Amino acid sequence: MTTHHTTTDNTTPPQRERTGKVVLVTGASSGIGEATARRLAAQGHHVVLTGRRTDRLHTITTDLTDHGHTAEARTLDVTDRDAFTELVSNVTATHGHLDVLVGNAGVMLLSRLESLLVDQWDRMLDVNVRGLYNGIAAVLPHFNDRRSGHVITIASIGAHQVSPTSAIYSATKYAALALTEGLRQEADPSIRVTTVSPGVVESELADHITDTHAAELMVGYRAAHIPSDAVARAVAYAIDQPADVDVNEIIIRPTAQR
Repeated sequence: MTTHHTTTDNTTPPQRERTGKVVLVTGASSGIGEATARRLAAQGHHVVLTGRRTDRLHTITTDLTDHGHTAEARTLDVTDRDAFTELVSNVTATHGHLDVLVGNAGVMLLSRLESLLVDQWDRMLDVNVRGLYNGIAAVLPHFNDRRSGHVITIASIGAHQVSPTSAIYSATKYAALALTEGLRQEADPSIRVTTVSPGVVESELADHITDTHAAELMVGYRAAHIPSDAVARAVAYAIDQPADVDVNEIIIRPTAQR
């Protein structure tokens, strides 16, 4: 299999022929995004890993290309709409097309509302909601031109339920689910739309919680969890369906999570 050179900036690698799809994954430097990128690359797709941690992206793409897969790293802050649009245009110009957007970038800064961590609320809104529709706005013109494409949103079980400390986070994930469902209803029938809502997954998300009460609750809540690759397998399943099959929604959680 032809191997692409790894990039850690927004320079353009040479165009090569391939049989798999071109897939752009946001938040690919760790967790679900990394697992998804690794699984899809191993299945023969060309994966564009994006995120803000350039060094981490470089390490992952080097590992993938060393194993004969095709991948490239692109630095991206999903909250920067112009940068997202420019990146998608560059990818489509380089490879001739973009087939799939996996909108995975997200933050989970849980806290009770009375903690008034408004800056953290703003951060979740910016990444989890604006970051998602920036991606949709960037890829939709290309998908419409080709009458082909697939948007996969990584939402959360928080898009289906609210618990103490999750009000703002769940609000952003409800919004992500609504955005994706609205796209499904409005988009050309040739464009597939999928929402994946994971339960408790082994990841770094909970490590960034600063609210003491929320952090303590997470210890017990996250006792039962599934690996990130379990979610990656769900994403791969949706992608691998024939063009006339659209897997609209997947909820995946640990068997022990009730």
